[in-house]
Amino acid sequence: RAACDRVGCLLIFDEVITGYGRLGTPFAPQYFGVMPDIILTAKGINNGTLPMGAVFASDKVWDAFVQGPPNVAEIMHGYTCSGHPAACAAGIATMDIMEREGLYTRAATMAPKWEAAIHSLKGLKNIVDIRNLGLMGAIEFAQRDGVPGVRAFEMFTKCYEKGLLARVTGDVMALSPPLIIEDSHIDQMFQIIKEVVESTD
Repeated sequence: RAACDRVGCLLIFDEVITGYGRLGTPFAPQYFGVMPDIILTAKGINNGTLPMGAVFASDKVWDAFVQGPPNVAEIMHGYTCSGHPAACAAGIATMDIMEREGLYTRAATMAPKWEAAIHSLKGLKNIVDIRNLGLMGAIEFAQRDGVPGVRAFEMFTKCYEKGLLARVTGDVMALSPPLIIEDSHIDQMFQIIKEVVESTD
């Protein structure tokens, strides 16, 4: 924040993944204690039921559009399908449920179990790095024979065959479970990943 203020640029948080309770707070500003100028968000707004996204902007950013340049009657940065009634209704219903069931903050309760489980894989063969925050995690694997993605994709396939859908991009298995996950699900998930890692050359 200070660096952006010093040079006069905007601080933007991309919360497509981290927003709506993933860190144990509604959004990252509450987690980090830093307020950006713009927050980008998407699928979490209506639990992915319909395509939808939103941009939250500070008064400073909003005023820059509304008050200038001269002779501009509206903000032209919308789309034909903006404000789609079904998507908006799904968004309102989703946010009501998340509020009622405490899902905006549930990850804070589950995060210690999640962190212990993901880091229990430390030291297994071909794991280069493990990182996590809130109910997110990533396991980075060594390339096989210098070819990116081959080993990780094989692990993705093996996990899927065991009933676990774990997203893989390049050499990284990226994990972000449902906010309703229970301790037993975390145990089962990382047992599958452990078995897959141990069985993959």
